[in-house]
Amino acid sequence: MTSIATTTSTFDLGGDLPVHRLGFGAMRITGKGIWGEPADRNVAKQVLRRAVELGVDFIDTADSYGPFVSEDLIREALHPYADGLVIATKGGLTRTGPDVWPVLGRPEYLRQCVEMSLRRLGVEQIDLWQLHRIDPKVPRDEQFGVMKELQDAGKIRHLGLSEVSVEEIEAARKHFEVVSVQNLYNLANRQSEAQLDYCEANGIGFIPWFPVAAGDLAKPGGILDVISKETGHTPAQLALAWLLRRSPVMLPIPGTGSVAHLEENCAAATVELTDEQYDALTAAAA
Repeated sequence: MTSIATTTSTFDLGGDLPVHRLGFGAMRITGKGIWGEPADRNVAKQVLRRAVELGVDFIDTADSYGPFVSEDLIREALHPYADGLVIATKGGLTRTGPDVWPVLGRPEYLRQCVEMSLRRLGVEQIDLWQLHRIDPKVPRDEQFGVMKELQDAGKIRHLGLSEVSVEEIEAARKHFEVVSVQNLYNLANRQSEAQLDYCEANGIGFIPWFPVAAGDLAKPGGILDVISKETGHTPAQLALAWLLRRSPVMLPIPGTGSVAHLEENCAAATVELTDEQYDALTAAAA
């Protein structure tokens, strides 16, 4: 199977951390509801190892995935990490059960998130640490301030944000360089179009979560279904190919707990949409 390293362009996170633009999201290697252990830890580790074999050099996780399970599995499967492999993680959510994600942005908690992620991942410095959500109950400047302190202490190389507005990105940039924004965005849901445009204008990596969701577009007779039958590519591959073409700062991180599904997603790096196909997909979901 063709390596991502030979088929996708790169993006430099923070100007000094190059990654290929099709990464892997490590949320689905945990249990149901992103809670507890996966059904088979060995399979989860096989997925991670296969991702790296396929040329993936950007893996995104979070301390809340499991919680802790995803970070633990990444270390078990991949440590010591290959040169050039970038592990990004997130903090700022607590877990009280399956599919439950309370936000907690108190500075002392964010500091603990970073310290524990360092320990679980087995690194002295986190490549990219992202605030999972801004806690509306805590002054955001306090949250941004502790992030900058941890970066200045050498515990974090680069900082990013998740599920934020353009105004919130600009507020954070007063405290530190924002190198990535991770918002919900896909072919069928473009609610973060303004944030993507802002990131592109400012050289900030944009990490779309839930990247292969396509809604009605993938149903029989939908535009994805039509192009899939024309090309032989799966709807997921086409959705990812559309994202990769949409912007040079786009960094999709499709996730899965299946090696076969991983390989299908990674094959999207070889898909080249024609102008007509790209325009049709863009117009259909507008």
